[in-house]
Amino acid sequence: MTIGILGGSFNPVHIGHMMLASYLRQFAGLDEVWLTLSPLNPLKVDSTELIPDIMRLKMLEIAISGSSGLNVCDYELSMPKPSYTINTLRYLAKRFPRHKFKLIIGSDNWKIFDQWKDYEEILSDFGVIVYPRPGYPVGNVYEDGVDVVKAPTADISSTFIRKAIAKGKDMNYFLPGGVFNYIKENKLYGFKS
Repeated sequence: MTIGILGGSFNPVHIGHMMLASYLRQFAGLDEVWLTLSPLNPLKVDSTELIPDIMRLKMLEIAISGSSGLNVCDYELSMPKPSYTINTLRYLAKRFPRHKFKLIIGSDNWKIFDQWKDYEEILSDFGVIVYPRPGYPVGNVYEDGVDVVKAPTADISSTFIRKAIAKGKDMNYFLPGGVFNYIKENKLYGFKS
């Protein structure tokens, strides 16, 4: 089985994440996509808006319920912080030796991929699927271990969602079914009833 690893803080998970994961699972030759929750991005170590891991994990579980081929991976929550993608990939390859793992990143991260820990090993041992992000054209990539996909894009971000919720906006159609209710029930991101 070939598994795509889509990592992120998912703070919160939104329809753009889910649309991408579903598209890649169905059209990029992947058997499954594992949405891998990151406790702390080493390139964003000063993030102060990150809600507790367990709440972001719960939202991911709500988001994938009933989805075929999409799963949640919480391994990084037990790793030392900050967590590094290469360590996650090494662990998964050892734990699931019959699976092949490929990292999924946006074109924004591809531009800084050479700053990632052991990025050359990620390319050679696992491979990378790069999807487009608005404002970050990929161009032609002729590098072993890299597949560029023309996945549909949604110009939406977790930052936009958090700010909108804090302003009292209805984000129900921007989030997977059930996630907005979870945010409201737990008064997350400055939600006011």
